[in-house]
Amino acid sequence: MLNILMERLKQGRRTLSFPKGKPPVLPARYRGRPIVAGLKDGVDLGKITFIPDSGIQHSNDFRMAASRREDLVLKGDDAHALAHALNKKILEMFGRSLKLRQVSAGGCNACEADINVLNTPVFDLSRFGIQFVASPRHADGIVVTGPISRNMKEALLKTHEATPDPKIVIAVGACAISGGIFSESPESSKGLDTLLPVDLYIPGCPPHPLTILDGLLRLMGRLRKE
Repeated sequence: MLNILMERLKQGRRTLSFPKGKPPVLPARYRGRPIVAGLKDGVDLGKITFIPDSGIQHSNDFRMAASRREDLVLKGDDAHALAHALNKKILEMFGRSLKLRQVSAGGCNACEADINVLNTPVFDLSRFGIQFVASPRHADGIVVTGPISRNMKEALLKTHEATPDPKIVIAVGACAISGGIFSESPESSKGLDTLLPVDLYIPGCPPHPLTILDGLLRLMGRLRKE
């Protein structure tokens, strides 16, 4: 035990200063918010999946979460509308402490893995008062990943029903937002908002942990709109 503690002391501080301090530096190969200037038809962040040779250029900007589905559609040089805080009444309840139940609705586990990363010392999600809980009855909302397969639809709806009101719903990843590569399959949904009202859309395939964290903090009113 003593050796473990000594090794931890040698490592020093591992937690990112985000959202304070300098913006995090992501690797050059990171595929952030697309550069839409010059693209005639624009880009729908809610449908972009991991296709390296898609022909779309990407910036290094991880801020992509939105409060409305239409805000994920980027056209020309239009400003990207980022997620905004919950309404005042709900924010008073969840602004300092938010408990979430994660539902994997037929996903490949990539989005789930990046959500789990938020609980590591590097991101330390709990310092913001955000925690994932085991039961929907102890939750303030649900986080949904995956294309919502036919076999998971009933389980998802029951989980949502078991979550006390008022509650929030968060769609994480292209599959949850639009069905992703499974959008044309009769065995999956066309997006979470065809089944439930969604308060926050976090695009990506999978979304970077910083994209998820940025969206959650904006939802809780912890970050400015820009």
